[in-house]
Amino acid sequence: MTVSGDIGLIGLAVMGQNLAMNMADHGFAVVVHNRTTERTTEFLAGPAAGMSITGANTPEALAKALATPRRIVLMVKAGRAVDTVIEALIPHLDPGDVIIDGGNSFFQDSIRRAARLEEQGLLFVGAGISGGEEGARHGPSIMPGGSPEAWPLVRDILQGIAAKVADGTPCCDWVGPNGAGHYVKMVHNGIEYGDIQLLAEAYDIMRIGLGMTHDEMADVLSQWNTGRLRSYLVEITADVMRFRHNGEPLLDKIVDAAGQKGTGRWTVESALRLGSPVTLISEAVFARSVSALKEERITASRSLTGPQSLIEGDHEAILTDLESAIYASKIVSYTQGFTLMRAAADEYDWELDFGSLALMWREGCIIRAAFLEGIHDAFTTDPNLSSLLLDPVFGDAVQSAQEAWRRTVARAVIAGIPVPACSSALAFFDAYRTERLPANLIQALRDYFGAHGYERTDRERGEWFHTDWTGKGGDVSAGSYTA
Repeated sequence: MTVSGDIGLIGLAVMGQNLAMNMADHGFAVVVHNRTTERTTEFLAGPAAGMSITGANTPEALAKALATPRRIVLMVKAGRAVDTVIEALIPHLDPGDVIIDGGNSFFQDSIRRAARLEEQGLLFVGAGISGGEEGARHGPSIMPGGSPEAWPLVRDILQGIAAKVADGTPCCDWVGPNGAGHYVKMVHNGIEYGDIQLLAEAYDIMRIGLGMTHDEMADVLSQWNTGRLRSYLVEITADVMRFRHNGEPLLDKIVDAAGQKGTGRWTVESALRLGSPVTLISEAVFARSVSALKEERITASRSLTGPQSLIEGDHEAILTDLESAIYASKIVSYTQGFTLMRAAADEYDWELDFGSLALMWREGCIIRAAFLEGIHDAFTTDPNLSSLLLDPVFGDAVQSAQEAWRRTVARAVIAGIPVPACSSALAFFDAYRTERLPANLIQALRDYFGAHGYERTDRERGEWFHTDWTGKGGDVSAGSYTA
């Protein structure tokens, strides 16, 4: 095979096929390979017919068909498959060649893979790609990280195929070393979990609490999409509400058991390790877990009782409050997500540009939303901003929304409608704005049963004390375990 390719791509599922065609649209000669050659043949004869895309039957043939330094994108299932493909490629690559993992890989795997390839003189890029099938075909948001030397070699392609904002700026920029790109994509997905859960809670309040029809709910969402909640997810939620199957809303025929592929859980697990309170995302993940208990919930519904009644009052006022509650909760969710990324940057020695990250999410990705511009402005004004709630614009927005937020949560609780994301966001706001929390009691109890020690308000922070609470204990603090 003659050298003809600007970039190789392995993995021709829907995302891989769409990315390959996107690259070809932007003038790049693409060489593709799939584990099953039949899919390659079908792709070349079908969707890719007439495009600057050729096929290779083996990893070796693909490598031989690419100009050097080689650039190869992997669009295979996260996990062992990525390592298998990488190991198959290594013998056929030369120092300076670049492997780009475009799947939803775990960031720790990307850290490991970057080190492995760099030991071989090769370069690694872990590129988080968001936007689904449509984004892959017409312009996704791309979050690349990995070997810094790789960025100049892949920048033209990745920024070329990425979504663009109105001024032509690509929604793709270098994130940081080793696993930084996939970490940011992971948090992006965690925030996505939260956004979707908030919309589900708004749907439940309108459906159960207000007894609204699907078209009425769609009209409300379409109205929200003209204001501060304008976003891709609000837009498509309205589309889902309006969709009919045999004349009836399809939404009512879908089983209420939500799936998940792991990135939301990874976000929560990382937050636990770093001690960063992503409470809203956590509740969104657990809400899916509860939904999956479908058969148990059916059984429980027959014996466990509680209110499930209409919310009384002026519907317009209730919907206005609901919009404010969703907006305030959304601010908290993004606050927690960016706080987590700051904690990860400190832990893994990444220099993340948070304003730049907000810009990368403006177009192409699932969580694209109008208020990301405000997040960019907040971090541009203060790059060291520790919390979006301390930004004057977002802080004032939450302050002005909080009464409506409280009314919304109270109405849902009284009506027996679960709103775990919205209520946890409000609880976080109340805790964050409170100078003195009851954690002093927690620490006293830890010292009582475990001699863990405590600090005192009348002494300098960092000085630790232990009390013999019963008169029968000793004077030393515990050092053998933590509770």
